[in-house]
Amino acid sequence: MRPARALRLFRRKECGDSFPFSDAYLAALHAPGFRRSSRGPTGHQQGHGMSFKDTGLSEKVLAAVEAAGYSEPTPIQAQAIPHALSGRDVLGIAQTGTGKTAAFTLPMLSRLESGRARARMPRTLILEPTRELAAQVEESFVKYGANHKLNVALLIGGVSFGDQEAKIMRGADVLIATPGRLIDFHERGKLLLTGIEILVIDEADRMLDMGFIPDIEKICKLVPFTRQTLFFSATMPPEITRLTEQFLQNPVRVEVARVGTTASTITQGFVASHSGSNKRETLRRMIREADGLRNAIIFANRKRDVAILHKSLTTHGFSAGALHGDMDQPARMASLDAFKRGDVALLVCSDVAARGLDIPDVSHVFNFDVPIHPDDYVHRIGRTGRAGKSGVAITIVTAEDAKHVAAIEKLIKLDVNWLGPEPDALGEAPPDRDRLRARREGGRDGRSGRRDRDRSSESRSRRERFAENDKTHGSHRAPEDQAAMTPFVADPTLLPPPGAVSDQERPARGPRRPRPERGERTERAPRPVAAAARPERAERPPRPEREERGPRPERDAERRGRRHDDDDGPPVRGMGDHTPSFLLRPVKMPAPRPRPQAQTAAAED
Repeated sequence: MRPARALRLFRRKECGDSFPFSDAYLAALHAPGFRRSSRGPTGHQQGHGMSFKDTGLSEKVLAAVEAAGYSEPTPIQAQAIPHALSGRDVLGIAQTGTGKTAAFTLPMLSRLESGRARARMPRTLILEPTRELAAQVEESFVKYGANHKLNVALLIGGVSFGDQEAKIMRGADVLIATPGRLIDFHERGKLLLTGIEILVIDEADRMLDMGFIPDIEKICKLVPFTRQTLFFSATMPPEITRLTEQFLQNPVRVEVARVGTTASTITQGFVASHSGSNKRETLRRMIREADGLRNAIIFANRKRDVAILHKSLTTHGFSAGALHGDMDQPARMASLDAFKRGDVALLVCSDVAARGLDIPDVSHVFNFDVPIHPDDYVHRIGRTGRAGKSGVAITIVTAEDAKHVAAIEKLIKLDVNWLGPEPDALGEAPPDRDRLRARREGGRDGRSGRRDRDRSSESRSRRERFAENDKTHGSHRAPEDQAAMTPFVADPTLLPPPGAVSDQERPARGPRRPRPERGERTERAPRPVAAAARPERAERPPRPEREERGPRPERDAERRGRRHDDDDGPPVRGMGDHTPSFLLRPVKMPAPRPRPQAQTAAAED
């Protein structure tokens, strides 16, 4: 019996009539190039002639996929979809841009065709690390779920709670959320996670590596234990894999490419440059000299550098937009939509946009800063060369980035392609305008110079303000203040007439008396010593003891009188002489009931 036939009979016997796989899928599973294990196919970009019909998807999902223009699944989709339909936990690892989002979106739509959601109790939960990626997954559900009447709710930060709460109250079949906003809703009592059937953690390595481990552990404890868990990511280091073992139960590991592999459709290059303003000049030169540049994404490590670089590009006449974590959600979505529409050709962003964003037809990616983590390099350059299209990725390297470049080489297992001289071969650095400006302004980054200018301008403005107040309020001062401020002018009638006292009438001074000369200093005679010592004082006689004083009744009575001026009389017990009026009312006792004769006779006996 053929292996495919034997495996089909075994699966049908195990799963019953719900086994969704066809003979074509099982034949492709045992074709050359596929591993006969749970690790999936290796090194193939097409599904070996498979179609989406062979994966077991429902007719509604197949119609939506066909309308979207797709006919053959990618390797990650061909391997993950059947296992997700059968209810197994899946750990999927594939290159970025290979369709991981559809690998869990399509089977979820097929399984959600039966059943309905209840208020505040979603049926499925998808966790995403960023708001942009969560919004992109929502677009995928809208596109592939066109034939389904499903309610999709999005819980992300930067949006008001009211609109999101209204969708949750109507009942959500699919809930897409970031960990922080999801926990906020649950702690407010607006959300129950006891009805979750499928839990999807997208970009699992980034979710666990960014510090979301406590949040994910808390969420996994809130969902039912019998859930199905799907993990998908482009990179999965071994230490992160050990952490996922507590979240998945006997998972199927689907790995269609080596961890950290970059797409073969991307042309990579590294350019050496000096730091500071020279680095920005190198970026502008690479943008001008790039061949076939339609649009580009420029990555920087810090949000402050994103703002500086965006301002520099716009100053030099480039059409650029910015995207980083400090921007509010409407501004981030507006900048991203402007880049997708083609209103701006360059998008300067931080790593917030490097994870899973599907921006079509990105021709170039520029790494203004070398990423600190080598995994981020794979995600950054994965924004270009998607869906089989070619792309170019250029990284600007300074002398301080040597260790980061070595880590990237170790991860991708490729030698760095230098476009020009290496950093060590660069000549003397030209003057850095940033440092010159900081030195001219004084201090580091011109901080002390700005502070001195601010002080001088502040003191100058204070003097001008005081002068203006004197002009404005000088005439409205109080009379005594006005008199105090008037300078003193002497009365001319009291002054002697000029020439009344002349220098000739003044008596001349006589000669000074001569000062007697001092003689030689003689030594002092010693003080006479006391002839006899002072006589000692005679001791005082001891003081006679006081006689014991007897009681003084008069003084004691006087003291008691001062302490107790008011005599309240004897202490009061109970209510005293006062009786409440309700106790004085007469009480009518009911008349005694006549006793039966039998009881009376028994009592007498």
